[in-house]
Amino acid sequence: MSTSGVTEADRRPSTATELYEEAERARTRGDYRSGVALARRAADLSARHGDVAGQAAALRLAANQLLRVGEQEAAITACTEATGLFESIGDERGICETLTVQAIPFNDLGLHEEALDALDRARRIAQRLDDRALLYWVHNRTGVVHAAMGDLASSNECLRHALAVVDPGDDEARFCVLNNLGDNAVYRIPQLRELGREDEADELLETALGHVRTALELAEAANHPYRQSIVLDNFGMLMAHRGEYGEAFTLVENSRMIALAHGYRSLESAALQHQAQIRLLRGDCAIAVLGLLEALERAKEAKEKPMTMAIHLQLSQAYERIGDFKAALTHYRSYHALERESHNDVAAVRARMMVHMFELDNARLEADNARLESELHRMRSAELEQQALTDALTGLANRRAVDQRLPELATLAAATGRPFCLAIADVDHFKSVNDRFGHAAGDDVLRRLGALLREHVRGIDLVARLGGEEFLVAFEGVDLPEATHLAEKLRLIIQNHDWSTLQPGLAVTVSIGVAECEDGDHTALLPRADARLYAAKRAGRNRVTAEG
Repeated sequence: MSTSGVTEADRRPSTATELYEEAERARTRGDYRSGVALARRAADLSARHGDVAGQAAALRLAANQLLRVGEQEAAITACTEATGLFESIGDERGICETLTVQAIPFNDLGLHEEALDALDRARRIAQRLDDRALLYWVHNRTGVVHAAMGDLASSNECLRHALAVVDPGDDEARFCVLNNLGDNAVYRIPQLRELGREDEADELLETALGHVRTALELAEAANHPYRQSIVLDNFGMLMAHRGEYGEAFTLVENSRMIALAHGYRSLESAALQHQAQIRLLRGDCAIAVLGLLEALERAKEAKEKPMTMAIHLQLSQAYERIGDFKAALTHYRSYHALERESHNDVAAVRARMMVHMFELDNARLEADNARLESELHRMRSAELEQQALTDALTGLANRRAVDQRLPELATLAAATGRPFCLAIADVDHFKSVNDRFGHAAGDDVLRRLGALLREHVRGIDLVARLGGEEFLVAFEGVDLPEATHLAEKLRLIIQNHDWSTLQPGLAVTVSIGVAECEDGDHTALLPRADARLYAAKRAGRNRVTAEG
């Protein structure tokens, strides 16, 4: 029992970032199933908080571990969703990293064309970004796909490119490329020997052994069981090609035990298959057959069709060597039946992926449409609100806007201790303007007057049309003497303006009343300014009258 007051629940990751970091720690220690669950929780939490980048990164991390536990289609789906999210925020590096992950489950399902397409797009992004780390992963995984297609020469060329750009301090990347070079050698050495190129095969064997020894050191230093298991298997097969069958069998058995302890079923099946293969190389065909039959059952249980096919082919060859041609033919036929099924499986997977991508595209389109509708609604609402607060004739704020802004300005002035004054201007003898020049000319006068007021005050000052021929100017941070001075300037500008451009013989003047807000009391401010306006009218018009 803890005495610190911190419970186990308190220590559990709860934020999306904490979940992601814990999922990454699970990945680095080879605990992929826990890593998948944590990464998915991180993705869901990021989505709820609107963190697109976090959601995409968590989905990619989940995919990187799903493919390790045999859930390739789920890995592809997670990568497709992550790529779409990275595209929506323009994160090219995120897109590139996700595509290099997605290539692996594509490859595992036999969708080699899709894998190479994803890697080609990733390569172009990595080159555009001039990023050596991204280029490494593109080259490495392109090598893996070429190897799966049986093109070991192209695979080795890609892997050598990867080795040339790998960061010496990136142990995970170095492990991957060294182990992949060793894996390729396991299959290339027998080919070279069949062609009579023994010296070339021996040279490749020694080079590959150096690669896997270094890879094993890296895996052990990282205490990573999955990497240890996979490189021990390759190490064992290379030692078998060297003729050191006892050590080879021990290495592969160590690989199998690690895989068994950690639930890596595909690696366990591969180890059983390779132990049988070592016995075949040693000439122990009968015992090898028993091992292959056990491996076959494990591969069937795990529904690993490519491995099941390979074991059927090996059993056919083993039975042929011990003279049991009937059994050899049975397994040879099983191999070809599975080969035909595999072609159909690839087509079915491709069809499912297309359907799912279509669904994702539709979902993305619906989300985009919903977002656009929401934005359009917001813009329409803002436009309607703006129209509701704007005088249609002059484009200035209207009385409704004044009723909203005046309390805010008065409260701000009181809170900051800054002065705040109000001026109300009224066109002198406006009725005579309408009577003499017509209502259209009167409207022109009001529009021009509004423009003059807006042009000759500060940007922070509120200018509004209160109604009819009456206008308001609110001077923020200006005391009564200064406001009176500014109002006088406005009166002179209006008086001296060339109004004849609107109508020959037209002249316009205004009377202005000015008042200062006291203690944030806006309710009396407008009536007080209005009272000073009428005082200016009574005093003869075309003048400014202020309080005091």
